[in-house]
Amino acid sequence: MIREDVIQKIKEYDGEKVKFAVVDIDGVLRGKIISKSKFLKAMDEGISFCNVIFGWDVNDTVYDNSEVTGWHTGYPDSKVAIDLSTFRTIPWDADIPFFLGDFSTSDTLADVCPRTLLKNVTRRCEDSGYKPLFANEFEWFNFRERPQTLKDKNYRNPRPLTPGMFGYSILRSSQNASFFNALYNLLHQFRVPLESQHTETGDGVYEASIAYTDILEAADRGVLFKTAVKEIAYRHEIVATFMAKWSNDFPGCSGHIHQSLWDKDEEKNLFFDDARSNNMSRLMEQYIAGQLYCLPHILPMYAPTVNSYKRLVPGSWASTSVSWGIENRTTALRVIIPSSSSARLETRVPGADANPYLSMAASLASGLYGIENELSLDIQKTKGNEYKDSDNEPLPGTLKEAIDAMKSSDVARELFGESFTDHFIRTREWEWKQFTKQVTGWELKRYFEII
Repeated sequence: MIREDVIQKIKEYDGEKVKFAVVDIDGVLRGKIISKSKFLKAMDEGISFCNVIFGWDVNDTVYDNSEVTGWHTGYPDSKVAIDLSTFRTIPWDADIPFFLGDFSTSDTLADVCPRTLLKNVTRRCEDSGYKPLFANEFEWFNFRERPQTLKDKNYRNPRPLTPGMFGYSILRSSQNASFFNALYNLLHQFRVPLESQHTETGDGVYEASIAYTDILEAADRGVLFKTAVKEIAYRHEIVATFMAKWSNDFPGCSGHIHQSLWDKDEEKNLFFDDARSNNMSRLMEQYIAGQLYCLPHILPMYAPTVNSYKRLVPGSWASTSVSWGIENRTTALRVIIPSSSSARLETRVPGADANPYLSMAASLASGLYGIENELSLDIQKTKGNEYKDSDNEPLPGTLKEAIDAMKSSDVARELFGESFTDHFIRTREWEWKQFTKQVTGWELKRYFEII
């Protein structure tokens, strides 16, 4: 949408305010509501935003190890560049105009802004002659709770939206038809179109696949999807969670990434070659080889929280090793080639808790690494159960192990630059530190009386 069209639509809007947001390192939307007049002025000048959003964690506790910002900088404002192409209205909130922004023009935050990082990786890809098309799919659990009731019960034993294992259930989706249908319809109106939506295996769990598009729009949709689902759920007195693994009793929640590279005109899928084995082009093999090579070195980009690694266990529909296969859901990478138009790679490592900008940047950058270095796909494809008797390299089992691997490797710095890599590692080290200080219910139950 061109600038003049945006100005006209904002002026025609009956309300007096506009909402905009940026995304922090954890993929959380941080935003403001501002007046129409201030927004129209900010289109040229940018919007000031306290840079503490890159100096604190998901619970707004300030880091004590950040170089980017902190008490030592005084937490100054930085300029947000508004991306007019992200304009949409929020159909469940009086159609208020909404925009995304990033810190691509900031002197201090451009190097650590997730959206800016993805834009930079995408530019490298397009400069090489490839058009990256991506999409997220998410699983998440829904509970018949409110934020206050969850807090009152200390987040234990939340009441599921529906009971029982009802994967792909028409019965369970119709049981909460007003919510189920509102998700699909309102997301479409919000310019986050879904290709499919259904129940999954577990009490009150849904899955949705977002429509394929160019990579930056795909990441925008991924971030907006998660927040939109939560907001729509609130209006139905439901709380949605995108935790990777909220309970040991159920499978985890994925944030799989589907991707392919096309020519600049988006007329030819460069992953497809019917003259080669399995219709996989040489380019696709190099792309897969790059992802497999880089995966153990950048795993926190896909699995950023302590909880992420509770999902990456055998028999959980999630990855446990550096592996790939054709139509195989036990491997880290799943090759899907039903036709030339839909040939793609599914990266199955990310959980629903991953930041879409970072997980997609990691996928594309590591794939490009394989192409640029002409890597051979030396790891044999898995036939059957990758969980059983695999000789492939296991993935790090905890956030601490994954952080240490990332910190000791030069791969992340080569893919994402020194400034981003240093800041990101510091934030994940902080996350692990916060976890290790806590006394858990498991510890109390196990040791309180008997030890």
